[in-house]
Amino acid sequence: MTSDPHTSTPSGAPSALRATAPLTKAPPPPDPVAGEHDQWHRTHRPWSARRLPAALVAAVILVAAGAALVDVVAVRAGRPAAAWRRHLTGELGTRPVDDVWMLTGAAVATAVGLWLIVLALTPGLRHQLPLRTPTPGVRACLDRDGAADLLRDAAMQVPGISTARIRVRRHRVKARADVRFRDLQQVKDDLTAVLHEERDRLALARPPRIVVRVRRRTD
Repeated sequence: MTSDPHTSTPSGAPSALRATAPLTKAPPPPDPVAGEHDQWHRTHRPWSARRLPAALVAAVILVAAGAALVDVVAVRAGRPAAAWRRHLTGELGTRPVDDVWMLTGAAVATAVGLWLIVLALTPGLRHQLPLRTPTPGVRACLDRDGAADLLRDAAMQVPGISTARIRVRRHRVKARADVRFRDLQQVKDDLTAVLHEERDRLALARPPRIVVRVRRRTD
């Protein structure tokens, strides 16, 4: 006859109790949507090379510095100073500070200086829309015209719309549609929902606000 493990042994040892693990609540499964959003990283626009402004500034500085250097070398060689330099020196020495030409020149110089400062502190490439990327340090951009084409294709799928015009800006998307049939409010609601869905698919780092306008087309 076999002994029961839950009863006392013949030697008088305490009965062996079966060990049971405490019941704990299993952790909930990870949310795939939340994990997907956590993996996206916002990016910024790449900095423009500013080739045209840099070329213009370099050309102006080169011409001015070259003319001044040639005139200085000529003066050092015993020749008289150039007429343009003598005229400029005389005008700057005799004209008062509140003269119209002095104020105009100062205003132009200030405007050019502010323009160069703005160019140096801003990235440029305003026609590019930064996208969210799954890897940090990787930058991706979408052209505004390309985004407008994708949104226009989505808008044309809405029943009742004959033509659609989409303009994409940094902070706003303007959509105008001509409606052939169906109720205008229903078409507007469907178009707004479709554009919001398509905008989310673009994975823009800063999704713009969507403004929809519809009108009845009778011709």
